[in-house]
Amino acid sequence: EAVIMDTNIDRKWPKIAIIVLNWNKWQDTIECLESVYQITYPNYEVILVDNGSEDESIQKIEEYCEGTITVTSGFFNYEPKNKPIKIIEYTKSEAERGNGGKFEDLPTDRKMILIKNDKNYGFAEGNNIAMNYALSALKPDYILLLNNDTVVDREFLSELANTGESYESAGIIGPKIYYYDDPKRIWVAAPYGNMGKIDCGEFKGITEVKWVVGCAFFLRTSTINEIGLFDPDFFLYGEESDYCMRVHKAGYKMYITNSSLIWHKEPLEGKIKPYQVYYENRNTILLWYKNYPRIKFYIYLIVFNVRPFRLLRLLRDGRSNLISPMLLGLKDGVLWCFGIKKAGRSNYIKLK
Repeated sequence: EAVIMDTNIDRKWPKIAIIVLNWNKWQDTIECLESVYQITYPNYEVILVDNGSEDESIQKIEEYCEGTITVTSGFFNYEPKNKPIKIIEYTKSEAERGNGGKFEDLPTDRKMILIKNDKNYGFAEGNNIAMNYALSALKPDYILLLNNDTVVDREFLSELANTGESYESAGIIGPKIYYYDDPKRIWVAAPYGNMGKIDCGEFKGITEVKWVVGCAFFLRTSTINEIGLFDPDFFLYGEESDYCMRVHKAGYKMYITNSSLIWHKEPLEGKIKPYQVYYENRNTILLWYKNYPRIKFYIYLIVFNVRPFRLLRLLRDGRSNLISPMLLGLKDGVLWCFGIKKAGRSNYIKLK
């Protein structure tokens, strides 16, 4: 049984750095931030990383922090009392030097660190930049990587921290995740295998799992110091699966805390985009190459990676536009494995 965290106000609350990555989605980001700034947990720092947005993201996020943009949401009422939120801004190079900003003892919901990257470094490296900053400047006990297209429950961070403090073996902890557009329908809950079900209260407690989705990644700082950061070769998709495998190999466990709740803007039924097909196919090869014995990798490459039925299905469904990125992803993945081509962002696939 988990030990319930002491809620006495005089207790020592672990320090948590919450990292939110934005790229051209400021409307989602400010809704996410507003929900974060309304949580009950008393000891956190928000780090927002703008990954070289090409729209007006930075301007709009700054206006939100000034209190001139009111966030509307079906999950909370906007709170004007903690505005303005003071921002300390860094360029990527400044953040890499790890300088710590001074907030004049502002409460935790009145401040934000903004790191402005000069280009899109992808999910993996974008988060790495912020994690490096947090580790050197903030010295947190935990780091939470939170997707910007989420909304969080007021108690979600307290529940994650409670699990971390109660389970010393935990390397990664994740929350229960619902669909944003259907707030009682499950996207991720433990035990796994319940995607799409309506939650009737049967998913409770803390459950050990084999992997945690990157939508909300709660990491112990000591685990990061031992295992390292994301592999930037993945750029987008697969980096969290790779990290889970590394955590498992290092002897740590992973848990889902069903009492920690968030909602994710994952479409119930959505059309997959060409760049998603490219990175998912390429990065699956990278994932297998990095984490499995060579004989298993070659069996996968020869047997499971030949996909004539998928090609036929794409043609049948009128999605022939996805064939080219799929084949290109497979080709680039193989070339990376043999050292012929670097990974990272593809110049061919536009992130639309």
